[in-house]
Amino acid sequence: MTRKQALRDDRAGWTAAERAEIANHANNSSWELIDRAQVPSGRSLVRLIWVYKRKRNGTLKARLCVQGYAQIPGVDFEQTFCATIRATSMRTLASLAARRGLSMRRWDFVPAYLQGELESGEAVYCHPPPGYETTGSDGCTRVCRVIQPGYGMAQAGRRVQRSLFFWLKSWGFKQSDSDPSVFVCDKLING
Repeated sequence: MTRKQALRDDRAGWTAAERAEIANHANNSSWELIDRAQVPSGRSLVRLIWVYKRKRNGTLKARLCVQGYAQIPGVDFEQTFCATIRATSMRTLASLAARRGLSMRRWDFVPAYLQGELESGEAVYCHPPPGYETTGSDGCTRVCRVIQPGYGMAQAGRRVQRSLFFWLKSWGFKQSDSDPSVFVCDKLING
């Protein structure tokens, strides 16, 4: 659904969903608005697009996504690999939980991809969110210099994972040698 279609469908509802998403980005300082003249020469601007979803329970969700396919490797990002838990590890954890009578949980962390940090010197420049454009001191539309990764960025998953892994290790979790996405905390298991 395009922004035009969404606003025609339910202007108040979708506008509220957009504002909630903009608030997530503002609370996280995802980007800063700069004058277009501050964008280094030779750097292109990546578009931000709205993705709309009506959930099963009827709530409206608007996500602001970077068109990551337009990012240039070696300019906008270097590495993108992000480890995921192996199926055998997941089955082993489920088996251990069942044997010990433990319950397993998962949770949905709403602004998860907004929690990573870009590497030093890494910069992505985007057009402002559609419907939220502002004019700079030079009379041109201001642009966003991305500070925190966002949905759709090629490197977002890797940056979030790096931050999460650092946090887990700081709390005493040890990374598994056989699966880098599995962490164990002996204090929780044995004590």
